[in-house]
Amino acid sequence: MISVAIDGPGGAGKSTAARAAAERTGLKYMDTGAIYRSLGRYLRRSGVDIDREEAVAAALPALDVEVFYNEEGQQIRINGEDMLPYIRTPEAGDAASRTSAYGCVRDKLLQLQRDTAERYSVIMDGRDIGTVVLPNADLKIYITADPQERGRRRFLELWERGRRDITLEGVTEEIRQRDERDRKRPIAPLRRAEDARLLDTTNRSPEEVTELICTWIREKEAEQ
Repeated sequence: MISVAIDGPGGAGKSTAARAAAERTGLKYMDTGAIYRSLGRYLRRSGVDIDREEAVAAALPALDVEVFYNEEGQQIRINGEDMLPYIRTPEAGDAASRTSAYGCVRDKLLQLQRDTAERYSVIMDGRDIGTVVLPNADLKIYITADPQERGRRRFLELWERGRRDITLEGVTEEIRQRDERDRKRPIAPLRRAEDARLLDTTNRSPEEVTELICTWIREKEAEQ
């Protein structure tokens, strides 16, 4: 059993790298950001005022959040509804950033993430995996990139998915604002764990990033 924690800001490429590394090494990939996006999107769509923590807290007990794996990888359902088709949007990312700042939301999802790491060898990526969720992870990595490059990547990702109502400047500004919220939130702010390896992806290809992470995983497995 091995656990790998990958943290970093949005658009740095951590999800792409974590997913690819998991596929190559046989580890389970847990996209914690997708879980928070699912929850935030579900709350907002349900008419909950996500800017009021008390409103979010009141809505949470009625939500059954389920994470499981099939041949397509990680799947997420809330109250039986498949959430994956709806979460890769700026709106879902904004809802996740706002609601993930609340202790009630993090408490609801924390044990879900830890239970997964106890059942499987996993790679998890998010913003507080190495600092809060899996503080004793065997390998911690902090992935980052230049903000302009992160904005360009996210813009291209959304454009390829058919979004034509966006601009590069707008997407980059959304990333900047989310970075600011994530770093300043009082609960589990975005930061690099002291024992995390730093990986700047600005001038690296996805293949280079993935291979480096796989190398570090193999080194850790050899130590066990």
